[in-house]
Amino acid sequence: MRLKRKFRLTRSSDFKRVRRHGKSYAHPFIVLVALPNERDTSRFGFSAGRSVGKAVQRNRAKRLMREAMRSVRESVRQGWDIILLARRPLADATYWQTHSAVISLLERADLLEDAPHGR
Repeated sequence: MRLKRKFRLTRSSDFKRVRRHGKSYAHPFIVLVALPNERDTSRFGFSAGRSVGKAVQRNRAKRLMREAMRSVRESVRQGWDIILLARRPLADATYWQTHSAVISLLERADLLEDAPHGR
């Protein structure tokens, strides 16, 4: 099931604002950039640049990140705009490697309210 629109960053200006003013946390597979928003929900954006690979690899990387985030979204603190940026090694990663990378980044950014589900 897709993330509902109210939980997604969709506008280019939102991505630019988070990238410019947010705090970033790096992992070999993914970079997480987080910025507080003035809302009662957290919103998520996913991006994979050309360095990740051709279209098939980029789309797979974004699907992996979306699915990993969907499984822990209920545990993420509210009121944040979060972008996940794919790095080249993510193209060859499994779902579980992606899942643990996302959880690791969220913990380092102190964005988890409680223990994540499905771990």
